[in-house]
Amino acid sequence: MFRASILCRIAPWGQWGPIVRRLLGPPPRPSLNVLAQNPDQLPDFVRQSSLARRYLDLLGPLPWEHFPERDLQRNWGQTPIPYAAFVAACLVKLDQQLPYMASLRQYLLDHPALIWLFGFPLRPSARFPWGFDADASLPTHRHFTRMLRTMPNAALQRLLSSSVALLQAELATHQVSLGESLSLDTKHILAWVKENNPKAYVSERYNKDKQPAGDPDCRLGCKRRHNQRRAAPAVLPTPLDNPVPANTLAVGEYYWGYASGVVATKVPDAGEFVLAELTQPFDQPDVAYFFPLMQAVEQRLGCRPKFGAFDAAFDAFYVYEYFHEVGGFAAVPFSERGGHTDRQFSAEGLPLCAAGLPMSRKYTFTDRSTLVEHERGRYVCPLLFPQPTGDSCPIQHARWPKGGCVTTMATSIGARLRYTLDRDGDAYQQVYRQRTANERINSQAVELGIERPKLRNGRAIANLNTLIYVLINLRALQRLRQRPPG
Repeated sequence: MFRASILCRIAPWGQWGPIVRRLLGPPPRPSLNVLAQNPDQLPDFVRQSSLARRYLDLLGPLPWEHFPERDLQRNWGQTPIPYAAFVAACLVKLDQQLPYMASLRQYLLDHPALIWLFGFPLRPSARFPWGFDADASLPTHRHFTRMLRTMPNAALQRLLSSSVALLQAELATHQVSLGESLSLDTKHILAWVKENNPKAYVSERYNKDKQPAGDPDCRLGCKRRHNQRRAAPAVLPTPLDNPVPANTLAVGEYYWGYASGVVATKVPDAGEFVLAELTQPFDQPDVAYFFPLMQAVEQRLGCRPKFGAFDAAFDAFYVYEYFHEVGGFAAVPFSERGGHTDRQFSAEGLPLCAAGLPMSRKYTFTDRSTLVEHERGRYVCPLLFPQPTGDSCPIQHARWPKGGCVTTMATSIGARLRYTLDRDGDAYQQVYRQRTANERINSQAVELGIERPKLRNGRAIANLNTLIYVLINLRALQRLRQRPPG
């Protein structure tokens, strides 16, 4: 108002309006979801663009007006680009499978309707029919890359949460619930470094202490070909020619990179949807994804899922306990580790010794050596503890002269469920088939370029992955809304 009053004095009446509009800039454009609900607010050149209308239909359902935004009034040294505009452009980059930010910038220049639609700050110009200079209205491709690297991932996670809420509401109109049964798996991501190029010479390629110069955040990890023991032949033939040293045998595939943990769910006749995702360096174990992802799922669904399907890497007591507490179970193949392939338990939950006797728990202790701190119990021969009974071992076990059988295991009910779960039953098989949801989601993510990103920074890769799963959910939502009724 102050600037307007000054201009009234120095300019003739009726001439200061255009000057004020030029100084203050155009009024803020409505967000994508507002424009999707009110398409009459679109200018003619945007309304006539089939591409702009297509992306308005795809991206418009998200609540962009609530997207966390930085302070656009602060002096950033140049015209600030709204996060919302940048994110919408990144979703177009993924949808069009554009490999670089320079490709994205050129694509926006070729389609100025998208520049207006996404809310980029416009540089007015009478030289163009749409009223602004598209090239001057966009930052450089390096600035696009910088924004992807510095944007907080929490803002993108809110978009993923919104996509889950939209799917949940859409399925509710068909009397279908979302997320009662889910699956979790990880997808390996190769860092853009020469260490992952088998044709490039690298001394000590797999030395985890020699960080690649191309990416300071990636880590060395192993993508195992299988996580179950395989039966070895009874007799290994002796090679007569071309001997292969044992230290050269491949037991897995090693990469420098990251892994993306994804929780997916499958709805019959509707498709597969992403409920949560988390990207970490490749050296993190699979179980490091369980609790953060399950916490995100609970927040988005408003409840704890009853059933879960996992591969053998998640064969841990707390996975079984998590689903057992709500009356469900976890369908996980048994991982043969620790020397115990079969254990029997009494009705009170005590492990049975080789003679079939319930073992006595001598004491408990807290195990802090694993990823999840938990209580473990020491179980000993019931014929000797708490008081010797005078009886001898019915089967004369080899350990009887040395004090009888001794075993240590977690006191959680999940430790018992590992052994007592009926993995041959129909209920288990039905839940375990849920894992195909992850396979289909991973297939879509690979198609969108998740496996080999052209980025050299952990935060940028994590942000890109979150956007990939947002796009997968938006595509699924669009398919649901386009289905004929009934």
